[in-house]
Amino acid sequence: MSERFSLAGKSALITGGSRGLGHAMALAFAEAGADVAIVSRKLDACEATVREIEARGVRGFAHACHIGRWDEIEPMADAVWTALGKVDILVNNAGMSPLYPSLGEVTERAFDSVIGVNFKGPFRLTALLGERMHAGTGGSVINISSTASLGASPWALPYAGAKAAINVLTQGFSAAFSPNVRVNTIVVGPFATDVAEHWADPPDHDHPGWTKAGLRVGQPDEIVGLALYLASDASTFTNAATIRVDGGPVRASRGDTESSPRP
Repeated sequence: MSERFSLAGKSALITGGSRGLGHAMALAFAEAGADVAIVSRKLDACEATVREIEARGVRGFAHACHIGRWDEIEPMADAVWTALGKVDILVNNAGMSPLYPSLGEVTERAFDSVIGVNFKGPFRLTALLGERMHAGTGGSVINISSTASLGASPWALPYAGAKAAINVLTQGFSAAFSPNVRVNTIVVGPFATDVAEHWADPPDHDHPGWTKAGLRVGQPDEIVGLALYLASDASTFTNAATIRVDGGPVRASRGDTESSPRP
């Protein structure tokens, strides 16, 4: 069974891979045997993660790229492909959701930035690398979406719309590149990453996995199992799937019995 989940001999590209969920997936992929390219806006952060990857006995590659800028994506994709020799696994993880005081005060610049990073960039990168994978030996694309795409609040509408578009991209790209390229989406709920520090109810560091108000949130390594499944040969018949990793409809408070079943 361990061979089904092995990534030995494979190469992965993870956008937003220097922190949060991307960082957790990058280290897990490296431990499973994959060479991993880390792409984000800050080269020093990418290089720091690459050092962690290489400490696990595989190759790493760091490249700075603003994923919302169309003209930076193809040179980045070429650089990664050249450095690693191929890309078998693409994880579209980079995202952003800036706060705004009201819907009427969302600026055009902020709106375009959110759409660029969360939708335009993943579209362009998947189009480029998906075609190469499809013409070659195949591969796996993993899109990271959000539960906001399934039920948006008024405080994250541009982000929710962009992530809903990612859900649709998954269906279209899976049809375009099947059967040898699988395209799937992980729809994530609240995770205790650095971004969560800006929540109205931030993570409680004295009680990891919970917010200060006592709601259960995910730890970054809790995305790893599904990501490894989708990246590996264990998921060869899983395509165009949208899978939620959000703790379920109820995240019990610490005042409840933590082991009690969810309704």
